[in-house]
Amino acid sequence: MTEKNFRNRVKVTLSSGVADVVLVREDKMNALDNDMFEALIEAGDYVSQEASARVVVLSGAGRAFCAGLDMGNFGKMAEAKPGGSPERVPLEQRTHGIANRPQQAVWVWRECPVPVIAAVHGVAFGGGFQLCLGADVRIVAPDTRMSIMEIKWGLIPDMAGTAIMRAIARDDVVRSLTYSGRIFSGSEALTFGFATEVAESPREVALALAKEIASKSPSAVQSAKRIYNRLPDLSDAEALLQESKEQDQVIGKPNQIEAVMASLQKRDAAFEDLR
Repeated sequence: MTEKNFRNRVKVTLSSGVADVVLVREDKMNALDNDMFEALIEAGDYVSQEASARVVVLSGAGRAFCAGLDMGNFGKMAEAKPGGSPERVPLEQRTHGIANRPQQAVWVWRECPVPVIAAVHGVAFGGGFQLCLGADVRIVAPDTRMSIMEIKWGLIPDMAGTAIMRAIARDDVVRSLTYSGRIFSGSEALTFGFATEVAESPREVALALAKEIASKSPSAVQSAKRIYNRLPDLSDAEALLQESKEQDQVIGKPNQIEAVMASLQKRDAAFEDLR
């Protein structure tokens, strides 16, 4: 087992192929400040490069998954002169590939080569809600309070939320929740498409799913994620070609052969790590 702590904001425990990533700013309900943004990016980069990580569980310690942007940041905005502070770097400036820093705190989990499962409880407001959208799968407690809350502060969702929401929820639902900023429950999130599953103990369910995924061929799992990440940008013809290309990369290779042999011999598979 390996443990790492990033800026006293995010703790990562890596064991048996599962990277357990926990936001640990409990006294602030895991609110997003500068160190939290950096810690999320650093933790995401770490698990993305760690060969033994086959699946990620992303959760928040204490009472909440993530309460959104730290209130201190809103105070600074209120004190700023019209037109914005001259010290503020324009958000349109790309600092991490196609993203800026706040966007990368979410997008890093989308780009992570292995599946990411978010276990969401308490509250997931604004940036915290967008953070859970970065995961492949979201297990949400039914009484979780969620909101695309940026409108309350005169803002729009800008942490990759718009790019991700368009693929997982109806356009009119996304618009209504964005324009109003209304708070909705984990149970409602399931009907909207934001939650994959509702569970009383989301972290427990997420870890169980992670253990199951970690037992499968990492070659096939990571290949599948590459396909699903690219699908929104592909035509039908391109999608068909992409799945054929990915299959050619795994079929007949050591991990695929091991998957077949382990199944036939009714034993646990011993797969090779990737990256």
